[in-house]
Amino acid sequence: MTAIVGILCRDGVVIGTDSSATFSAGSLRTIEQPIEKIHICQGRIIIAGAGQVGLDQRFCETIEKAYQEKLFLGTTDRSPMEIAKVLASKQIADFSETNAPKTEYGALVAFPHRKGAQLFEFALRDFQPEMKTHKIWYCSMGSTQTITDAFLALMREVFWIEGPPSISGGQFAAGWALEHAIKINPGGVNGPIRMAVLQNDSARLLAPGEMDEVLQSVHEACSHLRGFREQLKLATAPAVPMPPGKS
Repeated sequence: MTAIVGILCRDGVVIGTDSSATFSAGSLRTIEQPIEKIHICQGRIIIAGAGQVGLDQRFCETIEKAYQEKLFLGTTDRSPMEIAKVLASKQIADFSETNAPKTEYGALVAFPHRKGAQLFEFALRDFQPEMKTHKIWYCSMGSTQTITDAFLALMREVFWIEGPPSISGGQFAAGWALEHAIKINPGGVNGPIRMAVLQNDSARLLAPGEMDEVLQSVHEACSHLRGFREQLKLATAPAVPMPPGKS
């Protein structure tokens, strides 16, 4: 079970995840254990997968090999979509070697390009790539997708009416969406929240102190909304009737 959020920002990419792995024996869940779901390749590429851990390991290896083959580097004139199509083709071929169904794994990948930071979703249903743009700049994946998609849509309506956020705004929205999903999901998704950013051709994980600052902003926003609730109470309070004979 997994919660992943990805946001293409004006100045980079933010990807966040929960940190829980569910063990199972067939259809029976056995235990949950903490796990790191975000991978950084060569300090430049962010990978976060939803599905079987073994398939995630294989996709990370595919990207590592593609990096060594200079798919992402050098004087290549490949467009971002062409790069993503190569990754999808290589991974689908890898899946077929052991008859692994494509529907068992999906991923978000962020990488630098001469046209700017890129965010791609490799769909769980068929592993086909979708590029995020300034028209649709956010996505989520995993068992909490119905929760996080709706939350991100609210973020767009309230905070993103003019387009994609900055990196700091993306961290705030991703942190709030993931914290909300962790609180209300029916099981299998837990903290701590982990987050990575791609900015200026460099990818890194946020340090625990940085993550604390993101969540502190979320808690302050919740506190502000609770204050607005009090304003609503005052605005809707019934008028007090005047005593008889008073005007």
